[in-house]
Amino acid sequence: MTITEAPRIVTSRLEHEDSHTLERYLATGGYEGLRKALSMSPEDVAHEVDAVSLLGRGGAGFPAGRKWSMLRKAATTYLVVNGDESEPATFKDHLLVERDPHQLIEGVLIAAYAIQATRAFIYVRGEFALGLERVQSALNDAYEHGAVGRDIFGSGFSIDVVVHPGAGAYICGEETALLESLEGKRGFPRIKPPYFPAAIGLYGEPTVVNNVETLSNLPWVMINGSEAFTALGGGRSTGTRLFALAGHVRNPGVYEVEMVKTTFRDLVFAPVLGGGIPGDRELKAIIPGGVSAPWFGPEHLDLPLGQDEVGEAGSMLGSGSIVVMDDTTCVVRAAWRITRFFWRESCGQCTPCREGSGWLEKILRRIEDGDGREADVDLLMDVCDNLAPGVSWPPQQTTICVLGSSIPSSIASAIRMFRDEFLVHVKDGGCPYG
Repeated sequence: MTITEAPRIVTSRLEHEDSHTLERYLATGGYEGLRKALSMSPEDVAHEVDAVSLLGRGGAGFPAGRKWSMLRKAATTYLVVNGDESEPATFKDHLLVERDPHQLIEGVLIAAYAIQATRAFIYVRGEFALGLERVQSALNDAYEHGAVGRDIFGSGFSIDVVVHPGAGAYICGEETALLESLEGKRGFPRIKPPYFPAAIGLYGEPTVVNNVETLSNLPWVMINGSEAFTALGGGRSTGTRLFALAGHVRNPGVYEVEMVKTTFRDLVFAPVLGGGIPGDRELKAIIPGGVSAPWFGPEHLDLPLGQDEVGEAGSMLGSGSIVVMDDTTCVVRAAWRITRFFWRESCGQCTPCREGSGWLEKILRRIEDGDGREADVDLLMDVCDNLAPGVSWPPQQTTICVLGSSIPSSIASAIRMFRDEFLVHVKDGGCPYG
């Protein structure tokens, strides 16, 4: 195993108990990146971010600089931070919001200056009570420090930032549903086209929506430069990334590691990271990028943690959540619980997602409870094919957003990798794992 000596870009302050305070932030170089950005032209700041190939850390992995460049020219432009982290077993952004809110705010201000936003909004999941309290407190302190508001640090640039709590709907993690929620409406995803946020976003104006971790990289990038950032990682996957490691590992938690040069094996088994599987049990499967991602088996352990590398292998890094399942895991139960979550969180706007998710949940529950039929296994794949034709990856779209077409991932992975386990449930009239 090789653990690189890459610097910690977004978690360097977390060793301090008071990492969330303005005093600690200023003592560790806080707001120096913003001061440097304000001494440059907005175009030069945007070019610097584009040069580092900063892939979005929220799910889709779209380059931040390219997203900024797609903005429609208008007198009013908004920046929105997606802090509605609600994918099961994903908790990396939650950590940043709670432990280093000033870093997020500085990243927001740098991005807002680069795109010349007229107002910025930080949308945080409502259940993150401590995080909401700390980011609002940090914002108040930043105003008093002169980092937010009118004529920031005497630069002539002015902007107000608003913290907005969400109401706890998973679908509001989808950027257009988030904008609907921010406008005070029900969180229904918008049809794209025409409602690409860069063209028609918040209140009908051009809008950039970026993830918490994505923006938290910007202060480091401004201070250290694009060459220092691109020296880390490889290919398009530059820099470091946070991974929320959960499931059957000795040391679950959030780890910042260098992209590409770190593998799944390193993350799961390195003593300073995951520490291996309790009881030295055998690895059964890995969910590599949030529960909407197709599963990997033990043969993928040496795959690099890179956007393209994981994509070419048939899955995604997605939300940065890696769930480890050992040989005691019932894959039928795991697939059922994931599907049950999606069924309950579907907004109901699209028929395939609204109806198909419910059918899949009922069939999986029937198999898990011992009332399944052998034909149910093929029936599951047939319904999956209706949600995502071909049941391939990336999935074919039948719904406005990707929620519906992502539901088949866990079911198809479980059946393709462990079909016999489904048949044992049917034959024995229940789960062999108890």
